[in-house]
Amino acid sequence: MGRLIFVVVVAVLLVGMFSPLINKVPFLGRLPGDFRWQRKGVTYSFPLASSFVLSIALTLLLNLVFKK
Repeated sequence: MGRLIFVVVVAVLLVGMFSPLINKVPFLGRLPGDFRWQRKGVTYSFPLASSFVLSIALTLLLNLVFKK
């Protein structure tokens, strides 16, 4: 259980550290299927298609790395 918590904390820290760099990737958040609403100075973004693409890419990468 302690190992799982450690892995989750490290993953959250890495995502937090690299989140400013994610905004610089040209296609993330701008794919067809990514939703964005702006009203009165508030912007809400729901990157559905980008999340799907990243999920597939990470799944393939992790399967190659941890293949037994």
